[in-house]
Amino acid sequence: MLQGDRLLARLHQLQGLSRSELVRACGYATQSDDGREHLHFTDFYEAVLEAKGVHLPGQGGRWRASRSAQGRHLSFNTHVHFNGNLMVGRAYTEKLQLKPGDQFRIHLHDGEIRLTPLEPADAGGDGATP
Repeated sequence: MLQGDRLLARLHQLQGLSRSELVRACGYATQSDDGREHLHFTDFYEAVLEAKGVHLPGQGGRWRASRSAQGRHLSFNTHVHFNGNLMVGRAYTEKLQLKPGDQFRIHLHDGEIRLTPLEPADAGGDGATP
């Protein structure tokens, strides 16, 4: 499924096609086990809106319709585990192309937790430069 700038560029190339053809050409079609095609118009339209910078409240954003390697829908929901930890699953880290060892700064603001990737030079811990 195309997303972001790649989706917008492809739509520009495909001007004049029907809506169904656009959905298919941008990768928002699947086939069921019995061979029937399913066009995912809602997921396509949400991806177009997201690519154009329109973020609808209450929506999971551009990855809502994505599937992880295990076939589950990403929901952007989690819970606090018995030990107080929050889990961010592999499907999310793969979507963001994160690798083991990547480091983040944690920001708490207005009841939200935000993670900002650290550059390798920032990841030293004490802020001192070599």
